[in-house]
Amino acid sequence: MIFNEEVAGRVYHTVGFYKRAFDEAGVTPDDISTLDDIRRLPFTVKQDLRDNYPFGLFAAPMSNIVRLHASSGTTGKPTVVGYTQRDIETWSRLMARSLVAAGLTKNDIIHNAYGYGLFTGGLGVHYGAERLGASVIPMSGGSTKKQIMILQDFGPTAICCTPSYALYLAERGGDMGVDMRSLNLRVGIFGAEPWSEKMRQEIEDRLGITALDIYGLSEIIGPGVAMECAEGRDGLHVFEDHFIVETINPETGENVPYGEEGELVFTSLTKEAFPLIRYRTRDLSRLMKEPCRCGRTHVRMERISGRSDDMLIIRGVNVFPSQIESVLLGIEGLEPHYELIVDREGSLDTLEIRVEMSEDVFSDEIKSLQKIEQRITKDIKDYLGVTAKVKLVGSQTLKRFEGKAQRVIDRRKI
Repeated sequence: MIFNEEVAGRVYHTVGFYKRAFDEAGVTPDDISTLDDIRRLPFTVKQDLRDNYPFGLFAAPMSNIVRLHASSGTTGKPTVVGYTQRDIETWSRLMARSLVAAGLTKNDIIHNAYGYGLFTGGLGVHYGAERLGASVIPMSGGSTKKQIMILQDFGPTAICCTPSYALYLAERGGDMGVDMRSLNLRVGIFGAEPWSEKMRQEIEDRLGITALDIYGLSEIIGPGVAMECAEGRDGLHVFEDHFIVETINPETGENVPYGEEGELVFTSLTKEAFPLIRYRTRDLSRLMKEPCRCGRTHVRMERISGRSDDMLIIRGVNVFPSQIESVLLGIEGLEPHYELIVDREGSLDTLEIRVEMSEDVFSDEIKSLQKIEQRITKDIKDYLGVTAKVKLVGSQTLKRFEGKAQRVIDRRKI
């Protein structure tokens, strides 16, 4: 079997961590004779990567490693990943495949506002765009005014960035007197953070584009693990010729059936430098086997609903920031910028939601604003079962982020 011979067997014999983990689990590569047998193998978690920092999980010698990347946004040491030349070529093909799924061709100009550097987003999109034969603008993050100038002058037809930064571009463009809907943009490919269907609608309305979701993580390969297609727009196609995907109960580790939400677990099939076995992503989704109207046959994963490790527990109620976002964006007059402040008064947890309002609504009478705050409080209670204090703030009051938006301030840890 390909998985046994080229993945499990290779990591067992080349990576000391996996030999020890397999031996402790009482399993050898020879025990894996069917796809279901993968469940006998131990999980890999992010702490394992940190414990083996920087190169302890590499399955290829450094003389064969042509690229190093590292995860961003973590405390302490980053998680380091490596690529052979073949890995780079595989990644480029997967990203080109993702761009094609979005309806892009070699005739497109792609404005790439993902960050370049140790983060995998920028270079992942860049190599995929070049593999496709499209023109790529390596803008990276930051310099928002210049980004808007380039969007106007260069006329790109597609943009790639985080969804929160897309909204920030739209907002700043409006402040500069730019009609963002009049740009040549027709497609946006957004990832690197969870976002809701209502946020998609907000982006599409403000930029006049089709907004599509892309999924990836540095530990597996980077962006290009799964991609939403322009035809279906109903789940992201997981590229199963390169990755085995499972969903598990995050508490028990047991597999859950298709259609049931669970934590995504990936095993890489074609990575040479840094193959991972049953890597727990902490991302929550569900897998769908139903055919897609686009004709692609790979299993699809639903948009990420949150992470099992950034779930907020407020007085015994489990809440994800993306759930709160869905409630907020369903109320007219609210801007898609908010922050959640979790604190503790005595022995009880408290949740405060600060959300921006459009200028015309925020200038209304105090009674009108109080009614909106009461509506938000009621909707949060009705939909999520948690009581929150709501504070409305003026437009452009809250901090903006050019990378991943940091929505939660947890003061309980102070």
